[in-house]
Amino acid sequence: MNIGIIGCGTISSAYFEGARKTDILEIKACADLRMEAAQAQAEKYNSHACTVDELLADDEIELVVNLTIPRAHVEIGLQVLEAGKHVYSEKPLGVDTESGKQLIDRASEKGLRVGSAPDTFLGAGIQTSRRTLDAGKIGRPIAGTAFMCGHGHESWHPSPAFYYDIGGGPMLDMGPYYVTALVNILGPVKRVAAITTKAFEERVATSQAVRGLRIPVKITTHLAGTIEFQNGAIITMIMSFDMWRHSLPCIEIYGETGSMTVPDPNGFGGAVNVCPAGGDWEEEEIRFPNNARMIGVIDMVSAIRSGRMHRANGALAYHVLEVMCAFDKSSETGEHVLIESIAERPDPVPFGLEEWEID
Repeated sequence: MNIGIIGCGTISSAYFEGARKTDILEIKACADLRMEAAQAQAEKYNSHACTVDELLADDEIELVVNLTIPRAHVEIGLQVLEAGKHVYSEKPLGVDTESGKQLIDRASEKGLRVGSAPDTFLGAGIQTSRRTLDAGKIGRPIAGTAFMCGHGHESWHPSPAFYYDIGGGPMLDMGPYYVTALVNILGPVKRVAAITTKAFEERVATSQAVRGLRIPVKITTHLAGTIEFQNGAIITMIMSFDMWRHSLPCIEIYGETGSMTVPDPNGFGGAVNVCPAGGDWEEEEIRFPNNARMIGVIDMVSAIRSGRMHRANGALAYHVLEVMCAFDKSSETGEHVLIESIAERPDPVPFGLEEWEID
């Protein structure tokens, strides 16, 4: 399948590199508001640089990967759908549920598909975690924890202002990895209860490129809450840009007959450890490809050609978006937020696949 990329910033290199590992798709063209960025990537990866309008008008391109900033994900996604092409977006699907639903509904009306990052849940770490749970090695899941904590990006990132603007923050920036991994392992979410806040009204950049830049904080930067899943499991979550240091795990799941550690969902690999009741921690066998970014697009192309549902699909991405937005909504209203959408757990990746295979 011929595909196009809109948005040729830093993350685009990972997608171009991923495309080199498969022969089922070709990046025919790439576009960016900054033509020099598109030209640089086209020259490096043997593609064709063009404007967004030219890319959307190319009838040979069937799917567009949308790597623009989060606030533009839905706007660009709708343009892609109106051009009659499938769209795969970087995370999050949108910055609010209203716009995210607009994208999903329009795709349904047009008979087109929506895909969305993250695709890290297709990697060895999260797939092994799911296989371990499905095999009953910790029994019925009862509870768990999920933590992503740090002190933000202003000390190291060359352009940190985005992370404190609408569409940024720890939940919409990092939450997609965590919530998607949990839904893949445990199934859909029932309700959310949370309290959210921000510790600072302004951040001062200390990274070399923008040292001294004063950044207004427009979003919540510390979100603490409880997620109840349809299967009854209760997960305690903290997503924070307000913590200097911590010793918290990424994800742990506690079952009736044991406990399981889940590796960082922001990566494709990592060890999975299980401790049965009264026993010691033991590392699980991993027989899944480690993969890297672009595997979600590869799976989507394969699914379109075979007629099955792709794993990093729009229903999953919308469900994750609704869960993430529920944290601030619950904090503002002081009430539990019932999650209206339902997303089925994606089909597991077949056990024992070779690197970059997908089926």
